[in-house]
Amino acid sequence: MTHPRTDQPAPRPSGAIVPVLAFAGIVVAVMQTLLVPVIKDLPQLLHTTPSNATWVLTSTLLSGAVATPIMGRLGDLYGKRRMLLTSLAVMVVGALISAVTSTLMPMIVGRTLQGFAMGAIPLGIGLMRDMLPRERLGSAMALMSSSIGVGGGLALPAAALVAQHTNWHALFYGSAGLGVLSIVLTLLAVPESPMRAKGSFDLLGALGLSAGLVLLLLPITKGSDWGWSSGTTLGLFGASVAVLLLWGVLELRISAPLVDLRTTARREVLLTNLASIMVGVSFYVVSLVLPQLLQLPTATGYGLGRSMAVAGLCVAPLGLTMMFTAPVYARLSARYGPKVTLIIGLLVIALGYGGGLGLMDAAWQTVITSVVLGAGIGLAYSSLPALIVGAVPASETGAANGLNTLMRSIGTSVSSAVIGMVLANTANHVNGLAVPTMHGFRVSFLIATAAVAFGLLLALFLPGRRPAARPQLRASSEEDANLERAEEVLRGFRGRVLDAEGAPVARAKVTLIDRRGRQAGATLSAEDGSYTLTVPAEGPYVLAARAAGHAPVASSATHSGDDRPVGLDLSLPGEPVPVAEA
Repeated sequence: MTHPRTDQPAPRPSGAIVPVLAFAGIVVAVMQTLLVPVIKDLPQLLHTTPSNATWVLTSTLLSGAVATPIMGRLGDLYGKRRMLLTSLAVMVVGALISAVTSTLMPMIVGRTLQGFAMGAIPLGIGLMRDMLPRERLGSAMALMSSSIGVGGGLALPAAALVAQHTNWHALFYGSAGLGVLSIVLTLLAVPESPMRAKGSFDLLGALGLSAGLVLLLLPITKGSDWGWSSGTTLGLFGASVAVLLLWGVLELRISAPLVDLRTTARREVLLTNLASIMVGVSFYVVSLVLPQLLQLPTATGYGLGRSMAVAGLCVAPLGLTMMFTAPVYARLSARYGPKVTLIIGLLVIALGYGGGLGLMDAAWQTVITSVVLGAGIGLAYSSLPALIVGAVPASETGAANGLNTLMRSIGTSVSSAVIGMVLANTANHVNGLAVPTMHGFRVSFLIATAAVAFGLLLALFLPGRRPAARPQLRASSEEDANLERAEEVLRGFRGRVLDAEGAPVARAKVTLIDRRGRQAGATLSAEDGSYTLTVPAEGPYVLAARAAGHAPVASSATHSGDDRPVGLDLSLPGEPVPVAEA
């Protein structure tokens, strides 16, 4: 069983924490698309065969998929900032290894280490939840979540410009420099979170999950080369099912699992993760189709004949629009909730792909498609961490968001395999070269639309939220926000934190712990000592309070699950003081 530790006061975050963490997310996401502009030249650059060269991309995907849930759990146990810095440092080492080699095996090693950094994104989301006041949290998590797409979208034009005008190794020197800059900024601006989940790291669970993911993703990414009906592909799929089933049985039997499958099986968590796969599929389709369409020669009758750099610039609005969607998401989510915002995002994605079927005749049309899809994917990506954070205890934020990030990676992997197969099977062969066709591009867009439609169906079954008394908080300080939350809360606990003489204690840390010993909420008391905490479900809870200069106090209380708050004052030091229910 895990027990949250709150023996340290929550540090007051600086104003730079959000942009610094978002920048870290963008930097690590760049690794996923860094080599897309030179992918067709990799066999020649690395003096190897095309099938071997694909491992340069596959290795990054596999290590990123394995790292996200594992680093999330390590962050919950040992400190999210510490693990974030570790992820960035490993990425820098991997980039430097790739920068100094032109042979296959060292390049694969370097790219594997670069993919390891994908764990930084769920760690950043967890840090934001632990330290930011509520009125800043929505837009901050939206920006952090969107950084996956922003980094991937911006990497395409930047990498294309670098690859076209300099040596391709400069891509890795540049990414290493960005990683070092991100480490420095994190050290200067991001404090460590005091939230911890006590317990030991589930090493056996980590090995089982890693083996299961590798066995699953290998045939997905290499199936087109090996043959989808080959013994190798089918054998690996079967082995992945067996390993993941055994891993699931193990996780259900231990007290401190790597992934709490009971929490994961909750409707809101399960449906959100499944919808994440569909959003990942839709994001990667546009990244695969539009650059090829833009660079195909006009002699094909449908290619737009643009250079690598121009093609990257036409797709760049995809990432830029996602970046600027975060504040829009915050307003929509504050008023309607993340479920509605996810549905709106999926509808916009469907509009982008549906309209994109007829917007493939000019470069400016691809820009319009990129903008619309960027807005939709940005809204969808921004909604996912809010849905996860609202459904899991704070002590499991890192692991839960790591699993959600993994679901998106699985979506992009499936998208890459399926779209690659579609484009290969519909290609025209000219002088031994496979040239993608307009039919293949349109079928790819239809597949993306179908994935979005399925994601929309899943989103409709997500539980909604009770409308708040106010559409959003407009607080000038963290203390004011606590006061407004105290007026807004219905189902939960409220009261004041007092000292031995009955005077209010400001900025005391009040933690809500459920019957399983997991943190279900936390807040800081306001200037008048008032606090308020919502409860996820009826049942017994423990409220623990501590503040500098005072002995801690804990009180057991039960909530019946109705819409009336339970009043409970907490005295430091001394016994809890019951008050009349509000």
